[in-house]
Amino acid sequence: QVQLVESGGDLVEPGGSLRLSCAASGFTFSNYGMSWWRRAPGKERESVATISSAGAFTNYVESVKGRFTISRDNTKNTMYLHMNSLKPEDTAVYYCSANRATVRYWGQGTQVTVSS
Repeated sequence: QVQLVESGGDLVEPGGSLRLSCAASGFTFSNYGMSWWRRAPGKERESVATISSAGAFTNYVESVKGRFTISRDNTKNTMYLHMNSLKPEDTAVYYCSANRATVRYWGQGTQVTVSS
């Protein structure tokens, strides 16, 4: 069955870095656009970064531009989110998602907490 498993979330101090991973299985990973989303406490879920199926195109929400980098390795069926210069407002549960046409899959999420 389809699985998206996020990992890499942690407690980190402001200014620190983390790398999130999303391991995919149960579908043809290279045919799907991928994205990272987050839901902060008391806020709605927002799209953080997206990457096209072959990895040629990426897009970011304004608040993370220049700090976060989305990437994927289609040989490993894995997507990544490199997060630098983390801020307390980046604290959220981060989810990965796969989409193609009207189909969208979600992972269970990984907690990122930025605090001193």
